[in-house]
Amino acid sequence: MVGCPLGYYVARNPAAGQPSSDNAIGGSSRHRPSMPLRQSEALILRNYPLREADLIVSFFCRDQGKLRGVARGVRRPKNRFGVGLERLAHSRVFYRQKENASLVTLQRAELVGPPNLWKASYPASVMLDVIAETADRVLPASEPQDSFFRLLQVVTEQFKNGIASEDSAAAVPRWAHRALLYFLLWSARLGGWLPPLDRCMESNSALEDEETAYFSPHREGLFRAEFKDADSWMMSPESRSIARLMLDRSPDQLRGFPWSEAAALTLQRFLLQRTHDQLEKRLQTSVALLALWRDVEPIPAGRRR
Repeated sequence: MVGCPLGYYVARNPAAGQPSSDNAIGGSSRHRPSMPLRQSEALILRNYPLREADLIVSFFCRDQGKLRGVARGVRRPKNRFGVGLERLAHSRVFYRQKENASLVTLQRAELVGPPNLWKASYPASVMLDVIAETADRVLPASEPQDSFFRLLQVVTEQFKNGIASEDSAAAVPRWAHRALLYFLLWSARLGGWLPPLDRCMESNSALEDEETAYFSPHREGLFRAEFKDADSWMMSPESRSIARLMLDRSPDQLRGFPWSEAAALTLQRFLLQRTHDQLEKRLQTSVALLALWRDVEPIPAGRRR
């Protein structure tokens, strides 16, 4: 059962208490921690080196929310974790948690989905890094959020399917960019920092469907041309149309939808600005992301050639 202690099972099954690497890091029942072993369905967000062979892992549990834990020996060639702690892996995580402790102790991780995210091309891998960092930084600790968990599941499934059929000749896979935009848009929507896409924030009036809007890193929403300045960026009607479709349809329903790269990049810039404003800090992975399209980035509206 997800998130439930297994102490009852061990107590009722003497064989389960025999020494094994599944029961304790040291493999000895005499030194097994007194905390009950828990298990949760989880998505791995990020990990950080700790000492020579260990990692600190940030993972998002469906039933417990975001947790951080120590995985001992995971950086050795032979370890019990395998690819279960790779970035955005969908795994069943087994761990022990002391009361009021900031870090849990990870025992093992069993991969649930296909282990192909590590096969992603460089552009797709950069986008996965952005998704993982965004989730890690916007999610509060120890607060279950089923809607966000399902969002991550849907988006990573798009990457798994895309990687399985990826054309290595494609510079930046369209399916990967679509999945990234979908994630950034819906994470802002679920987090409450997505502004209205059909109103001018300055005049509080409705924007026409075919009207060009503008946005700025210093203002929260969209506004009309009369309010733009040198730091403003143009958002075409097509960019807003893409956002409306993504809020109304699943990623699978968006396949084959024609959009221009410039319109998608403008929406991406807008969503990254809103995410950075919410975090009060830039995503570290956004630098590599923007570099993927260095030659096709739209020009600020106030500095057009």
